[in-house]
Amino acid sequence: MSQRFLQTPIEYLKGMGPQRGDLLRKELGIHTFQDLMHLFPNRYLDRTTYHKINQLRNSNADVQVIGKIINLKTVAQKRGKRLVATFVDDTGTMELVWFRGHKWIREHLKINEPYVVFGKVNLFNGLFSMPHPDMEVWKEHKNKRRAALQPLYPSTEKLTNSGITNKLMRSLIAQLFQDSQLQFRETLPEALRAELRLMGKKEAMISIHFPPHNSALAKAQYRLKFEELFYVQLQLIQKNLLHKSKFKGHPFPEVGAYFNTFYETHLPFELTDAQKRVIKEIRNDLGSVAQMNRLLQGDVGSGKTIVAFMSMLIALDNGFQACLMAPTEILAVQHYQGLQEWCALMDIEIALLTGTTKASERKGLFSDLESGQLQLLVGTHALLEDPVVFHNLGLAIIDEQHRFGVAQRSKLWKKNVRPPHILVMTATPIPRTLAMSLYGDLDISTIDELPPGRKDIKTVHRYDANRLNVFRFLKEEIAKGRQVYIVYPLIQESATMDYKDLMDGYESIVREFPLPQYQVSIVHGKMKSTDKDYEMERFVKGETNIMVATTVIEVGVNVPNASVMVIESAERFGLSQLHQLRGRVGRGAEQSYCILMTGAKLSEDAKTRLQTMVQTTDGFEIAETDLKLRGPGNLMGTQQSGMLTLQIADITKDGPILKIARSYAQQLLQKDPNLSEAAHQNVLFTLREIGKDRGLWKYIS
Repeated sequence: MSQRFLQTPIEYLKGMGPQRGDLLRKELGIHTFQDLMHLFPNRYLDRTTYHKINQLRNSNADVQVIGKIINLKTVAQKRGKRLVATFVDDTGTMELVWFRGHKWIREHLKINEPYVVFGKVNLFNGLFSMPHPDMEVWKEHKNKRRAALQPLYPSTEKLTNSGITNKLMRSLIAQLFQDSQLQFRETLPEALRAELRLMGKKEAMISIHFPPHNSALAKAQYRLKFEELFYVQLQLIQKNLLHKSKFKGHPFPEVGAYFNTFYETHLPFELTDAQKRVIKEIRNDLGSVAQMNRLLQGDVGSGKTIVAFMSMLIALDNGFQACLMAPTEILAVQHYQGLQEWCALMDIEIALLTGTTKASERKGLFSDLESGQLQLLVGTHALLEDPVVFHNLGLAIIDEQHRFGVAQRSKLWKKNVRPPHILVMTATPIPRTLAMSLYGDLDISTIDELPPGRKDIKTVHRYDANRLNVFRFLKEEIAKGRQVYIVYPLIQESATMDYKDLMDGYESIVREFPLPQYQVSIVHGKMKSTDKDYEMERFVKGETNIMVATTVIEVGVNVPNASVMVIESAERFGLSQLHQLRGRVGRGAEQSYCILMTGAKLSEDAKTRLQTMVQTTDGFEIAETDLKLRGPGNLMGTQQSGMLTLQIADITKDGPILKIARSYAQQLLQKDPNLSEAAHQNVLFTLREIGKDRGLWKYIS
């Protein structure tokens, strides 16, 4: 099939026209014949089964019934009228109901004529009714050749109201198949298809739109999902290989005095096997000529910071500088304070640069940085400012990198003639399937074990009715010398949501925990940063017993003495956020607790989230559940959700196919990096078409 034919604008398809074409463009993003061919059905109707009226059940399933209309009547209702037909078979009676189009329907319906009706049924006062059924005279229905499984295509209210029904979509796609004469170019290598027993492209395209039976449909879906994920992975792996060949980093051959002295003399605790493995992966990257481009992911408290610091020491051993950039001042300060202790032991020059760093301090800092005297720099976005000039930046570490834009990150790369090695860190565990799709062009290191001796945080779910018992427990913990976080989702009262807001909560906490016996801090995003820092500092020093806050304390607060996290209106938070908040406690030697407070009314999703939190503290398990509940777009935010607009595959469900697709993409590029072999020309052609025209498969990121 020629590319010219496939790229024909959609309005030129017979039965379409400019008006309908414009609607399809706006509503479903369908611009060309190619786009319409790749509009895959999102479900199928089984039209092989016929139900008797006495077999009907009050479920959401579509049913098909053979019977006849014995009576028609118009019934008045609050707004307008409805047309009701009494429909019978040899087992019972049901009603067919129409709320619009009465005149036309009355004229065309025949009493006592056998019909086949199809649709969803509702049970009301012991009688089943089917609103706006699909109807066909039994004689015509019986004589028609039809697919056993009828496809249902994605649609919108605007399309349906404009007459672009599912029936029309089916006929337009059938028309397109007829015009194309089923000339589909094979996109996968013959050897790969044979090894995996994949259906051919032509057969898969026919079976996805017009499945003769369930078995053919399943094979077509697998083939097309594999193809889609295979090309996504091919592009990501190619991008990684190109990056390594194109961008040269500074090779760090030495693992010298700084690294070895710290490891042998100052290491504060025994590294876990996972930390050792990750440091080895980073050392191998830093020792090569190619620029490192690695994602380091690890759960809250898994020890990413010490891995980052030891990576920085390798840069110092080779005469280079290193920097660490964090998204918030609180987090930057915390990193600086932690690293400063280790640097002091080894006479390493380290400094902090944030938006609040005084001008007088900046001048000396910039001078020392440019001369090379300053070896390590920790900071926020302030690191990206033009006056920040490094002597020789060899390694840049970015914490919670998803909070920085691409343009911001590229500014950091340009601080050197030759770009520094890049290590990006995240404490938000990323499900494996999502990591392969979003970060497939990065090398990924995972710290998947916590330091020994750390106690699991006990998590419980309590309803508002149990509040007095919860307060009693908090008083017991405070009496032991512990501190408590109480987190609220809102800052000000909202008329539309029945949730406790921060100020109300603060007042009730102060009443329950009065001065002088108890000291209560309050922190939220609308406070001046000086006031916020003052309150934080009081809590860190142990001068206050309770910190009442919004999610401003989600990252960056490290108080080992805080042993209880109370999350109010916990149903308002996503799983990832709940897990991050819980990670604020459990940092000391004592047993820690997380109490999830909610009202009595909870949605099914909210119940699943709370149950997951109570059952596990494993961030990766939580991330997998979160992915299933929210989908990839919502999980990663709008910035990256477009990368996951897949046409037929679903990474929440098709993880096994994704792993196989990535494995075969890797094998192919290892064997034939330039895709120059004759057997791979169809792959090379497809990749070029994707690169040339994003409209070809716009679902590939």
